[in-house]
Amino acid sequence: MSKMLNEICDMLDGYTGRDKIIRMLCYTTKLASGLYAQKDPELARKLAIFSSKMSETRATLRLFDDLPMLAYSLSYGYGSKEPDRWMGLIGFISNLVDHAYYPVDKVCWLLEHNLLNVQNPTKWDTINSLLWVGSIYLNLMKTIRSFTVMEQHKSCIDKKENEARLDIRQAFQMLLVKQRMEALSILRLSLDLIHAGSTLPKGMLWGGCFQTWHVGLIGTVSSLMGLYQYVAKKRIVKQCS
Repeated sequence: MSKMLNEICDMLDGYTGRDKIIRMLCYTTKLASGLYAQKDPELARKLAIFSSKMSETRATLRLFDDLPMLAYSLSYGYGSKEPDRWMGLIGFISNLVDHAYYPVDKVCWLLEHNLLNVQNPTKWDTINSLLWVGSIYLNLMKTIRSFTVMEQHKSCIDKKENEARLDIRQAFQMLLVKQRMEALSILRLSLDLIHAGSTLPKGMLWGGCFQTWHVGLIGTVSSLMGLYQYVAKKRIVKQCS
């Protein structure tokens, strides 16, 4: 019990962990709101308000993401540290898309709170969604490429011949763990891409085709997977240190 409490507190202490918990609350209540829409409209309304406030909280916190993103991009450069040149190229383009996303997201935040007036506010929402879709798609492609590269590395390891070498076995097991995490990321990003595409206007991809509980279900599953990955990665880091 104490260990679980400490892990939750560690998550809440950091921005990334806190964002994942807020995201989970946002989509679980959206799912519940959609499911209770016919049975209990008043409860559904309250759940929808809570979900909306959680979403607003995440949007407000994103206002401060520019500098961390800039620092990450400068450190990442052209992706020369990636194990594959295609991963580096996709990562570099993805960073450019993210840098375009944040200013647009700020404009949308200002419009939502009536702090800025423009002639066509829906245009900014559409651009925001398009950049979001583009960012997720690029990250999905990069993750798929990473999974493929790991598979190639696995095939290069002759496990039988190196059965007696502990370091080789440990490296192989670690590679398996990382590949499983990448497989989970592929599934999670695929769900996020479906969700992001649904926010586009009708006529663009599958925009406007989902009901509230559909979005809530997709977001909930994605959030739970992201939460699991966050905790699992921290445990792996602790074991390696």
